[in-house]
Amino acid sequence: MPRISAATIGEHRAQTRDRILQAVSRLSRAQGIDAISLTDVAHEAGITRTVLYNYFPDKAALLLAFTERVTSYFIESYERELPEGASPADRLRAFVRLQLAGLLAHPHPGAADLGAALGPDAYQQLAEHVAPMQRVLVGILDDGVRAGDFQVPEVGATARMVLAVIGAERVPLISGEVTVETAEQAVSGFVLRALGARP
Repeated sequence: MPRISAATIGEHRAQTRDRILQAVSRLSRAQGIDAISLTDVAHEAGITRTVLYNYFPDKAALLLAFTERVTSYFIESYERELPEGASPADRLRAFVRLQLAGLLAHPHPGAADLGAALGPDAYQQLAEHVAPMQRVLVGILDDGVRAGDFQVPEVGATARMVLAVIGAERVPLISGEVTVETAEQAVSGFVLRALGARP
């Protein structure tokens, strides 16, 4: 019987789950999400693989939970960093900066590679977990159009293009070729010019 390290079994399970996801975070920075094995995660979290399987039956389930956590952290950070009444352009800059910081903090392969690694069903679930970030971006673009700051022919397609431009900085960021600050300036400037706004 494993030793319980909290007041209740529920608290113990929550703490263990948190340790597992923190281990994924550390390993993703050290070697990238695609290279992580369940053995690596169990070792980093200080548990056995058997215990890990009690929480996550496979790597896809583990990555889905990790993605959900990162998405929640992004939304909270975005809401915390924005001053009341920020302009659509300032909100877009904050969105870009936090997305780039997330790419650096939690390196992961591009969508095509991740889809191949996880399989179509898990990849679809992954896309659903990151949908709240896309909704934030769509809201920024909608507000910019309503304010007359942005010229956007189709908001959904434009949001996908903005995310693609951000994603294009993944490799330069991870390799150290650019910093979050220089990438944010380049991406925000490019996107705001494309939207007909002042960078």
